[in-house]
Amino acid sequence: MSDPLDAWLPALERRHLASLTFPEVRRALQALSSLYVERRGRLQTGAALDGAGKRAAFALFYGPLHFMAVREVVGALGAHRPPPARILDLGCGTGAAGAAWAVSSGGTPFVEGVDGSAWAVEEARFTLAALRLAGTAARGRLEEARLPGRRGAVVAAYTVNEMDDEGRARLLPRLLEGARAGTAVLVVEPIARRRTPWWDAWAAAFAGAGGRADEWRFRVPLPEIVARLDRAAGLDHRELTCRSLWLTGRA
Repeated sequence: MSDPLDAWLPALERRHLASLTFPEVRRALQALSSLYVERRGRLQTGAALDGAGKRAAFALFYGPLHFMAVREVVGALGAHRPPPARILDLGCGTGAAGAAWAVSSGGTPFVEGVDGSAWAVEEARFTLAALRLAGTAARGRLEEARLPGRRGAVVAAYTVNEMDDEGRARLLPRLLEGARAGTAVLVVEPIARRRTPWWDAWAAAFAGAGGRADEWRFRVPLPEIVARLDRAAGLDHRELTCRSLWLTGRA
C-alpha cells in the first residue's frame, strides 16, 4: 500500500517552493526552530507564521513530522479502531494531525479543523484535498469549538502549549465533558525540556477520568524533503519523540 505522504509531499513542494529557494526555506526553518526552543513566549503573537519563509518551513517540515508522529501515536493507542465518524482538529495548523488520524482510520472520518490563523485554515484545506479526505477548516477559538459527540474524536496536537492559561483552563473541562459524552480525546505535545505545569495538571485530570499519559519514541524514515531540510538546518529528527494524553469516549 502506498504511503499517503508520497502524494502529499510533492504537492507541498510545488506549492511552497514555487517562489522560494531551498536555502531561503532552510534559513526560515532555523529561525522557526529557534523560536520554538528559545523564544516560546512569542508563539502566542503569531510569530511562527509571520513570513512566507516560516510558513513554507512549517508546512514542508513540521507538518509532515506532526503527521508522522500523530499517525504513530494513533496506531500505538489503537485509536483508529473503530474509526471515528468525525475528527475535530483543534489548532489544526496545516491539518496534519486530523489528517493523520483520518488516514489511519481508513480515510473515512470527516475532518474539521479549527485554527485562529487564516493561513493555517487554507493550508489545512489544501492538506485534506491533497490526501483526498472529506473535511473542512475554519477560523475560531479552540476552547469554543463544538465537540463532535458520540463516535467522534478530538485531537489537539502541538497546540495546547501555545494557548494562554485562560484558554487552557476553559478547554480542559470541555474535553473531559466531551469524553463523558462519547468523544475520544487525544492531546499530543513535544517532550518538554523545561517544566510545563499545565501538563501535570492535565495528565492528572485525564487519569482521573480513566485516561492515560504516555511518552513516545519512534524510529521512522524521513521523507526526502524533510530529511534534506533536517540536515541542512542542523537538526536531527531520525527519532520522533512526543508525549500524549488519551481518553476514550465513555458514552
